[in-house]
Amino acid sequence: MSAVVAQTLHVFGLRSHVANNIFYFDEQIIIFPSGNHCVKYNVDQKWQKFIPGSDKSQGMLALSISPNRRYLAISETVQEKPAITIYELSSTPCRKRKVLNNFDFQVQKFISMAFSPDSKYLLAQTSPPESNLVYWLWEKQKVMAIVRIDTQNNPVYQVSFSPQDNTQVCVTGNGMFKLLRFTEGTLKQTNFQRGEPQNYLAHTWVADDKIVVGTDTGKLFLFESGDQRWETSIMVKEPTHDSKSLDVIQESESLIEFPPISSPLPSYEQMVATSSHSQLSMPQVFAIAAYSKGFACSAGPGRVLLFEKMEEKDFYRESREIRGEPAHFEYLMYPLHSAPITGLATCIRKPLIATCSLDRSIRIWNYETNTLELFKEYQEEAYSISLHPSGHFIVVGFADKLRLMNLLIDDIRSFKEYSVRGCRECSFSNGGHLFAAVNGNVIHVYTTTNLENISSLKGHTGKIRSIVWNADDSKLISGGTDGAVYEWNLSTGKRETECVLKSCSYNCVTVSPDAKIIFAVGSDHTLKEIADSSILREISAFDLTYTTIVISHSGRMMFVGTSVGTIRAMKYPLPLQKEFNEYQAHAGPITKMLLTFDDQFLLTAAEDGCLFTWKVFDKDGRGIKREREVGFAEEVLVTKTDMEEKAQVMLELKTRVEELKMENEYQLRLKDMNYSEKIKELTDKFIQEMESLKTKNQVLRTEKEKQDVYHREHIEDLLDKQSRELQDLECCNNQKLLLEYEKYQELQLKSQRMQEEYEKQLRDNDETKSQALEELTEFYEAKLQEKTTLLEEAQEDVRQQLREFEETKKQIEEDEDREIQDIKTKYEKKLRDEKESNLRLKGETGIMRKKFSSLQKEIEERTNDIETLKGEQVKLQGVIKSLEKDIQGLKREIQERDETIQDKEKRIYDLKKKNQELGKFKFVLDYKIKELKKQIEPRENEIRVMKEQIQENDPWPQRVEIRSYNFTKQARKAPLWGALPQMEAELENFHKQNTQLELNITELWQKLRATDQEMRRERQKERDLEALVKRFKTDLHNCVAYIQEPRLLKEKIRGLFEKYVQRADMVEIAGLNTDLQQEYARQREHLERNLATLKKKVVKEGELHRTDYVRIMQENVSLIKEINELRRELKFTRSQVYDLEAALKLTKKVRPQEVSETEPSRDMLSTAPTARLNEQEETGRIIEMQRLEIQRLRDQIQEQEQITGFHTLAGVRLPSLSNSEVDLEVKTN
Repeated sequence: MSAVVAQTLHVFGLRSHVANNIFYFDEQIIIFPSGNHCVKYNVDQKWQKFIPGSDKSQGMLALSISPNRRYLAISETVQEKPAITIYELSSTPCRKRKVLNNFDFQVQKFISMAFSPDSKYLLAQTSPPESNLVYWLWEKQKVMAIVRIDTQNNPVYQVSFSPQDNTQVCVTGNGMFKLLRFTEGTLKQTNFQRGEPQNYLAHTWVADDKIVVGTDTGKLFLFESGDQRWETSIMVKEPTHDSKSLDVIQESESLIEFPPISSPLPSYEQMVATSSHSQLSMPQVFAIAAYSKGFACSAGPGRVLLFEKMEEKDFYRESREIRGEPAHFEYLMYPLHSAPITGLATCIRKPLIATCSLDRSIRIWNYETNTLELFKEYQEEAYSISLHPSGHFIVVGFADKLRLMNLLIDDIRSFKEYSVRGCRECSFSNGGHLFAAVNGNVIHVYTTTNLENISSLKGHTGKIRSIVWNADDSKLISGGTDGAVYEWNLSTGKRETECVLKSCSYNCVTVSPDAKIIFAVGSDHTLKEIADSSILREISAFDLTYTTIVISHSGRMMFVGTSVGTIRAMKYPLPLQKEFNEYQAHAGPITKMLLTFDDQFLLTAAEDGCLFTWKVFDKDGRGIKREREVGFAEEVLVTKTDMEEKAQVMLELKTRVEELKMENEYQLRLKDMNYSEKIKELTDKFIQEMESLKTKNQVLRTEKEKQDVYHREHIEDLLDKQSRELQDLECCNNQKLLLEYEKYQELQLKSQRMQEEYEKQLRDNDETKSQALEELTEFYEAKLQEKTTLLEEAQEDVRQQLREFEETKKQIEEDEDREIQDIKTKYEKKLRDEKESNLRLKGETGIMRKKFSSLQKEIEERTNDIETLKGEQVKLQGVIKSLEKDIQGLKREIQERDETIQDKEKRIYDLKKKNQELGKFKFVLDYKIKELKKQIEPRENEIRVMKEQIQENDPWPQRVEIRSYNFTKQARKAPLWGALPQMEAELENFHKQNTQLELNITELWQKLRATDQEMRRERQKERDLEALVKRFKTDLHNCVAYIQEPRLLKEKIRGLFEKYVQRADMVEIAGLNTDLQQEYARQREHLERNLATLKKKVVKEGELHRTDYVRIMQENVSLIKEINELRRELKFTRSQVYDLEAALKLTKKVRPQEVSETEPSRDMLSTAPTARLNEQEETGRIIEMQRLEIQRLRDQIQEQEQITGFHTLAGVRLPSLSNSEVDLEVKTN
């Protein structure tokens, strides 16, 4: 055995597809499967203990814990055989109690298990197609009963015992809910399913005979003794964006239930695919758990519902909903990977592990504290990851890009992206100044200083599976599926050594610390040592495939990972024999393996989504004690914006704290004032109460003294009385004692006499007993003689009866012979009757044959009908072929159009080239123009000087010289300015041609899209026709099954006709004549023109009505203004009348008081001047005329409103005339 030892320290992972995969051992410890182990995890103290699986196990399938928490049952597959291992949890470490692996029945695997309430029996369900339910007395490995649950290969999700009864069992699955009872050595079903079968996912017992069951459609059922008593449906609600898939339910007794392995639990990929759609699916009830008041159930991702039992009823109502938020759910450990881990990395300066997985997440772990430092999810899958030696940066290969990221204090942020798709391997150099990334069969090397690609290493013909740096980062070693291992020199970018073995696909390579030997593992079940482009030796893997390999930095230890999830630890140099330690670790192939920089810890990751940390050391004591000179770094990266935000938040919080302090001080002062006032009130109150209590106390003391005196006197009287009564009692008792003594002496004498009498009676009884015994013996001897005589007589009677029996037997035989003859004659008559009936039946069969021949004729007719239908089918196939030809023609047209588009694009490209050349030519000409201008400027200055000189001397020669100079200047510029307009015209023509070509391209693209849509439609029609033909064939095949039953065949053929003939007509209608289509288009255009003209007419009439309405409104407004003026005049006249009435109040005093109130007003009006009365009458007439005019206008408006298509402007409505009339009447009165 090897001296290198690895010891499991911690595991980060959970096997989610194991049935019943997490539960509480006690209030602080939970048990769950991880890799090929079961883990006991203390939630408070954060330690882990491991229960290893069986050797050569291929993975766990189901778990179950006994109700008394003493035993754990694990279902697993060992060497392709099912086995159930039962561990005793009370012992430390946990030891195997029993192994159930010898079965007398067929079984592939056990998918669900349950312990009985007393933990003596074990219930196990096998997988389809057997689907057996096995009832075990597990301590004696005795099968008590076995029954087949299902014959239709439906999956079974859960089995359980009744919590109070060992003999009652419940089984739920797809379309099944069964209650069974163990009686007389068998399991018998006690319920019968009624109604439509549901897909029952989970169940729980809420009472002795009551079970709550959940389905995949969000329904809950309550069954009592197998009969349905209650049903409810869970409402669908929008899930929150931050909700995660939570499939756990925690009971009040600290128990957790998970969906079983065979339940249709959606995988991560399915969840992501469905989350992209906005449609909501029904919540699936994957888990149900009972507690004291009711039960809890899962209701979709991140949602748990609590149901409580209603009072005085056997029903339940929803009492509370718990959403998957931090306020309700807290992680027991930390979020774990839910898919295979594809990348693993560690660094030097920090105790960090970086992992990436196909669940589209990146996680940073701390292997010192065993915690999750950072966690982030992305939209794309991550294939590889590498951690910078400083621990501040990571490089991750996503499906779309390669990203370089910063590890901040609470986030992972990308700061550089490279267009490397699907990078399966990436690695930082040991110094951290370089990193390499694989793109298919090419290795790109980048620097971390300026983030540029410094070299691309090409040479592999297959995909590269592994890369590794040597110690001084001068070389890079790579291995791939093409069987090649290359050593690259980074300074030259060329291969230094190479070793190619086509028959082997390499999985992983590594290099020794001195960079002289390369180690490689691959698909040929060997470990190879390669040096100087040649294989030094090969070590066999003993029928296993090595997937990963790593060597320690000291060069003394080597670890390899296998395809079955085991780890092998061996010393270096490698031994020739089978000298290694093998450890069970994972339940899937190991994908990545690393050693930390100090060679203290081994890290392994696998396809089961678990990450293991191992403590490695040398058994000989020479270990790997590389003490660190510098401790781990504690620095973290923080962005400036985050710091500023946090500083701002701190300032705000400080100001808030100060404000709260001020408020608290103010509140405290107010409270102190209130409390001081209350204290004063209470002190005054207590002082008053104390004084009142003092007075009461004095009164009570006086009363107490009086009572003491009274009690003393009373006690003295009682003592005297008692002494007298005592003396009297002593005298009486003495007399009674004397009398009793005399009685005792008399009774003693009596007892002596009675004893003497009893002795005499005993002697007499003995004598009488001996005499009676002699008499009895004589009597029974006489009886015995009588019985013997009777027995002899009975024997004689028996002999006589035997003789009589023989005689009766002879007589009975004779009688039986006679009866047989009678029966024979009787049955002969019956036989003759049967023959006659047989002849009659033969005649009936002839008739039936005739009927059969007629039916055969009908069948032939039906076959003819079928042939006609086949002919129609051939027609349809011809239509399909014609459509296919059309599709091919369209494809050819698309190809031709693609070719024309390519020609146009070439033409555009040539025109663009010409345009670029013209632009260059223009630039040259602009440059020449500038140079000429520069040459002209000094000449112009000289001309200016000469002009000044000439002006001083003579003006006439100046004109001549200027003219001559200008002429020469124009002559110089003439060819240049003549060429420019021509060039500009050519540029404009080119621009016009470009725009025209772009328009042509857009038109061609539109045509292409239209043809593409037509092609899709034709393809859809073709698919529909194929589906119709397939359906017709299947229906016709089903009809042929009824060929012996003419009536059913007739009905089926009629159904076929009704079902398919109309559809065939529809297909034929689809290909209408072009004439009909043209007629339809012409009629449609005619109707559209008529509709357009009618719309125009309606619009014109509406405008006319609108102008009339506006005119009427204007007139109405002017009339309303006149009415308002008249109202003002009326008000003025009323005020005048009121003034006159006030002036005439003196006349009231002269009048007698008996006169009524109406008479003075009449007299007063009569005294008013006549002119004023005429004015009032005039105004009344005017108002009456205006009222009539307004009424007429309102009638006209109502008539106009009743006309269709006429609407009031802006919704204006006039005040009602009745209200205005009432107002006028009130005011006039």
